[in-house]
Amino acid sequence: MSQSNLYALPIDGATFTTYCGGNLGGDNETCAEVAPIPGVADAFVVRDNKPGGTGAELRLTGSELDNLALGWARDRGLTA
Repeated sequence: MSQSNLYALPIDGATFTTYCGGNLGGDNETCAEVAPIPGVADAFVVRDNKPGGTGAELRLTGSELDNLALGWARDRGLTA
């Protein structure tokens, strides 16, 4: 499948991994979920699972997501 318009692709059946922060307001206060877009090589959907942000999402190629993650880690001074 083409990556020309990631937002036109269905994400039914996507398996999300949840990444949560340390907010004391509850489990869903600072969580984001990431999943590969089914049937597409190297494309991902990132969504907000907080009650007020449900449904908000970004769709990125693997390269775009890698650049986001690496840039964020670099700018924040994070190391593995």
